[in-house]
Amino acid sequence: MISLKSLPSPDEPAEALAAVVALRVLADKLEHSAVNVALEQGWSWSHIAEALGVSKQAAHKRLANVHSKTDS
Repeated sequence: MISLKSLPSPDEPAEALAAVVALRVLADKLEHSAVNVALEQGWSWSHIAEALGVSKQAAHKRLANVHSKTDS
């Protein structure tokens, strides 16, 4: 787990903003991988949405293409 103390200080905006971009990319990759595995394990979109704290419609709209991309 990444400690907040290890992240760049907001007093160094270039480093801090670069870290924000990197964390977003990492979070997206982790989310997509986890959703793909969840779908392979038979999870419903309702279950995935609940785990992500969003509505089923929001989860499906944002992530429905994840499974199809990894199937090819």
